[in-house]
Amino acid sequence: MRNIHFFLAIIPLSILALSSVLKTDRTAEKTKSMYHKSKNDSDTIILGRRLALQYCQSCHIFPEPDLLDKKTWTKNVLPNMGLRLGLKDAGKNPYSDLAEEDVKVLKELAIYPEIPVLTKEEWTEIVHYYEQSAPSVLISINAQSYTILNNLPQFKPQFLTLFSKKTPQTTLLKFDKATSQLYIGDAQNELYITDSSFRLKETWQIASPTTDINFAKDKKPQLLTIGTIRPSDQKQGQLTSLDTTDKNYNIQNLQRPVCVVTSDLNKDGKEDRIIAQFGNNSGKLSWFDAGDSQKEHVLKTVPGARRVEVHDMNGDNKPDIVALMAQAYEEVVIFYNQGRGKFREKKVLQFPPVYGVSYFEMVDFNNDGALDILLTNGDNWDYSAIKKPYHGVRIYLNDGRDNFKESFFFSLFGTSKAVARDFDKDGDLDIAVTAFYTDLDQPEHSFLYLQNEGNLTFTPFSTPEAAYGKWLTMEVGDFDKDGDDDIILGSYFHTVGEMTKLIFRGVDFFPQLLVLKNNLK
Repeated sequence: MRNIHFFLAIIPLSILALSSVLKTDRTAEKTKSMYHKSKNDSDTIILGRRLALQYCQSCHIFPEPDLLDKKTWTKNVLPNMGLRLGLKDAGKNPYSDLAEEDVKVLKELAIYPEIPVLTKEEWTEIVHYYEQSAPSVLISINAQSYTILNNLPQFKPQFLTLFSKKTPQTTLLKFDKATSQLYIGDAQNELYITDSSFRLKETWQIASPTTDINFAKDKKPQLLTIGTIRPSDQKQGQLTSLDTTDKNYNIQNLQRPVCVVTSDLNKDGKEDRIIAQFGNNSGKLSWFDAGDSQKEHVLKTVPGARRVEVHDMNGDNKPDIVALMAQAYEEVVIFYNQGRGKFREKKVLQFPPVYGVSYFEMVDFNNDGALDILLTNGDNWDYSAIKKPYHGVRIYLNDGRDNFKESFFFSLFGTSKAVARDFDKDGDLDIAVTAFYTDLDQPEHSFLYLQNEGNLTFTPFSTPEAAYGKWLTMEVGDFDKDGDDDIILGSYFHTVGEMTKLIFRGVDFFPQLLVLKNNLK
């Protein structure tokens, strides 16, 4: 996702993804034997942890009890986990409020198995383990004290409302440097195009909300449309051209795609398309040879593919693929290009499922020639929607061999996107940050500017104007062509309740966009 930090799944799987546990080769006799043997142990916590490790760790990093408070585990997370283990009395009907097509897909995937994969006694031990081990109140982790200055001396804020809609729902912001045009996607299936002064030039009615755009050489832009914003496994997304006569790049039946990147991966002189299909319970990351829908090559078949970048990571003159995977898998993966369309996968970062990774960029923070990782985590629209002190912005420095070590952490609840640029032209990289998944306690902190003071030390700034929206999308570029990078934010309100909270705080209007014009020049 080069230009949007899309929230993707309104109720993501960022705590569970346990369907693969069905593949566990474990007989009923083995289960029974293990249970009764451990029951003789007076410390039932040991048994509960052992069982939790067995079932949870089969498909993602084991979530330690101290990552959530006791109430969140027992009232929200564990009941849903029980459903995914086939325990029908562990929570509500998982198929309620779902479209018939989605119910069919879920049953085909066996997300909620008809036959439990563990006994009720074992499940009781797991619940008891988390209930006894989790803190009553979430303990601060790696928290730091920063004084956030409530002003942006380098930027001039300006609200923009380009179209008459009571509720802003901006799903896309993408700037075309070649034409100096800004593309603005809206959840109500519309696409707006402005000039560099943000004057509206064109309006397009499209099939579904736009999540990304590919600016192909000598061709009309190609739109990636998600199909449906709500969580779904239906294949309604597509990649199509704004040139309605161009049928060469028309890829359909995509599972809630959110990112498209172009690169000649197999060195045949033709541009391939890499598409991240986030999906919901299923999804995939794949590339299409020369953009041909009939020539798909799947790199990974799990939900949560969120963003892709292409770089030569190992210096062999072949384009490698770096991808961010969310939806419980929570990892950054490098796919090294082996030639002839083959790739080797290396997992370079991995996090517990409750972390909610949301965005990444590959940038060189220490000027050593190796690309580092700027990462945000804060996706919080799931079963554990509480303040998490491990949400925030992180920098992982590359040792030159694609081993990454965390070297900076800025705690910010609900962080959704971070972009690194030398905004003040002093030779180091500053960071623009958005927090879409915030609970609006401090709405002005939904956007922060981290000014680099050197040696990965940053001074954070906010602006009062940030309190007037929920900034789902952010784009950076030299919009006014004066030689420095400006910032534009797009607001998205999913519910009236979100707007009501701001009204109670004195917000009396809701602009679609907030432009932060860089006044450095």
